Amino acid sequence: MSLIVGIGLRSGTSYRELRDLVEKALAGLSPQDVVQVVTVEGKETEPGLQRLVASLDAQLFTAPSLELSQQQVPTPSDEVERLTGTASVAEAAVILSGAELVVPKQRSARATVAVGKLLNSQSMAAPGYPQTERETVHRVLAERRDVRRGFLDHPIADDVLTRVLESAHRAPSVGLSQPWDFVLIRDIATRRKVHDLAIAQRDAFAASLPADRRSAFDGLKIEAILDTPLNIAVTCDPGRGGRHVLGRHADPRTTWFSAAIAIQNLWLAARAEGLGVGWVSFFEPGEVGAVLDLPAQVELVGYLCVGHVEEFAAAPELVRSGWAARRPLSWAVHQEAWGQRGLPGESPSQVIVRDAVQAEGVAKPVGSQVVHLVVVDAAQPELLERPEALVVQVAGEKPAADFGVLWRPARSADEAVELGVEVARDLVLQGVGQIVVELPVESDISRALARGVRLGGLACGITVDEPGKMRDSSA
Repeated sequence: MSLIVGIGLRSGTSYRELRDLVEKALAGLSPQDVVQVVTVEGKETEPGLQRLVASLDAQLFTAPSLELSQQQVPTPSDEVERLTGTASVAEAAVILSGAELVVPKQRSARATVAVGKLLNSQSMAAPGYPQTERETVHRVLAERRDVRRGFLDHPIADDVLTRVLESAHRAPSVGLSQPWDFVLIRDIATRRKVHDLAIAQRDAFAASLPADRRSAFDGLKIEAILDTPLNIAVTCDPGRGGRHVLGRHADPRTTWFSAAIAIQNLWLAARAEGLGVGWVSFFEPGEVGAVLDLPAQVELVGYLCVGHVEEFAAAPELVRSGWAARRPLSWAVHQEAWGQRGLPGESPSQVIVRDAVQAEGVAKPVGSQVVHLVVVDAAQPELLERPEALVVQVAGEKPAADFGVLWRPARSADEAVELGVEVARDLVLQGVGQIVVELPVESDISRALARGVRLGGLACGITVDEPGKMRDSSA
């Protein structure tokens, strides 16, 4: 049996008073079964309480008074509620922990104690952080930004940078192989070489864009290599750990995933320290590796620009500029099987199609890019000579990696409709304002996907031009 002891106490309550009260509450129960002591936030530093917890060989946890106040307690006290914000700290702490209250509130001059029992069928769940700390964690996640503007010419203190790197180095990795290294780059001559590589790739990407998309891209800043006092190259050694790295044998990609997680840790820690980070990907990794004189076996995973900033924007730059928008979470959560979308607690459904039907005639377009969507069974290289074309291949073998071709092998006409809706709505999130559907060779699957594209376009308020027989409103 596992026991939970809830304690309410005034500041300065002695260990002896707490010990005597707990012994009274535990009469007939074994102190060795006490696994947790729970109290209200702010009391965890009380010396008498700390000594009591140590004597019980238990763990001490705290809960915010707001969460305690939401518990229904058997013996409430108006005075306690006035002083602490909850009607009974001891009882509420036990109930909040998920235990069954077996000893109601016992009182002494300066403290209260209640005891709860975890049933044998119950497993002890590790507690989460207090609410205020949870809010801080979620705030850091929500306010992380890929920063490219507004950097200040302020040096980064060594202790701050060390904390950020420690957080990155603390990241989980496959088999604890820790395949990453961090190359700190301050030299301006080196950064200029990397900057030149990024500009060359920027120009090449701009030249590949249709005219309408290129004009939008011209207003975007893609790097801050020379604007920050520090660049950090994050590398990956795929062979680190030797031959028998636990968990890597079936999926070698986990090595690079590990390095990416380290970057995310670095990014979040930097945000918490007030540092902006921008990830630059406009270059071929091998070229940057040559500039940095990386060993042949070491690969570049991320190149980061790091520094203090004027401010952190309320929204990502690509959202503010209208270049792209976020997908709703409900589109990305599938329950048990692909296509059964729905948030926890909701009945799974084809939510992406349902949302499209509900949004028809309501949503307004935000972009102006025109895309020619060519739906084919097997991709043809000549189709990609047109920069405005996006090929959707609905059959055949998986094509070679080429972002000009979307492989969407629908297994039924219904699935093809859903895939078409998703393609259309994803394109709108990337700034597309008009879709022209082309069906060089028609089939049941290609026609169904085209219907889905039309439905998705209508849901987003954009124009979808397609074969005449597809112009009805059916989906």
